[in-house]
Amino acid sequence: MVRSLSLTTAATCSTILLASFTSKCNSFQLPVPTVTSTSTSTYASTSTYTYTPLSARSTTRLNSSENGATQVTSILDRIEDAKEDLVQVCTASTKPSLESVCDKVQELEQLAEQGGIGQASAHSGLLSGEWELIYSPEDVTRSSPFFWAFRKAFPDQSDQVFSITDSIPSPIKEVGPATQTIDMNAKTFVSRVKVATLGGLATSIMTTRATILGVEGLEGMRLKIDTTKPEESTVLQKLGPFGQLINDNSPPFPSGDALERVQPGSSEVVMQTTFCDEGLRISRNNDKLREVYVWKRKGFGSGMML
Repeated sequence: MVRSLSLTTAATCSTILLASFTSKCNSFQLPVPTVTSTSTSTYASTSTYTYTPLSARSTTRLNSSENGATQVTSILDRIEDAKEDLVQVCTASTKPSLESVCDKVQELEQLAEQGGIGQASAHSGLLSGEWELIYSPEDVTRSSPFFWAFRKAFPDQSDQVFSITDSIPSPIKEVGPATQTIDMNAKTFVSRVKVATLGGLATSIMTTRATILGVEGLEGMRLKIDTTKPEESTVLQKLGPFGQLINDNSPPFPSGDALERVQPGSSEVVMQTTFCDEGLRISRNNDKLREVYVWKRKGFGSGMML
């Protein structure tokens, strides 16, 4: 593989987060950043939490004794309390540490296993719908599976590239909210992250579309990255109907194909979801299982199988 192709693709994929449409919206002409220092996540090393696949966990189910009804009521109440505690920690005014979130996650997962709630997410049908991110261990943009694939394509360079955009302070760059729309029937997965630059003068929704290739085990979903495109650009909206015409006819960046040219197989990632019920979801990148993403449901989708 020609090194120049790899570096050019890396720059294109990473800086797409901060790119807004210009008069040449049909091309992504982004400079290759010069990296002089490295950056690693400050969260991954702080947590002692160890992920264990559902199939390998030792689960104690509730028995059917004469006190069964009381036990069921008790465990369901404890699950709801654990969910409320997790949401409260994730939505605190000061971002919590990964360790504190993982402690709450572990408590919820253990209770959920005992009560048989939120389990086998890849088969329950509850994944379908629209979800809003309430906790990300890193920058909010990293909740998009595009960046999981980017790390696979550029394992030695991704953290350096991410550090460039992550270091841009607010209000020059503001990120969020992030949403995901999953349709298990249509096999579609859409990740949307709002990115604002220049103090909010220029905003866009960085949208990555992926295909659900299938499920893996009880909790895994294999995704194939297809395209990435900045949508709903305020720069184009200021141009009126002409801007809308450009937005509607500007082709998305073929990010999946670009990643495949760098590293075959890198456009495919696996999302592990260790808890998912009618209101809350806990997911992980299969390549970084110590890091959790917590999502709150915004709506139910056509892929529901209730």
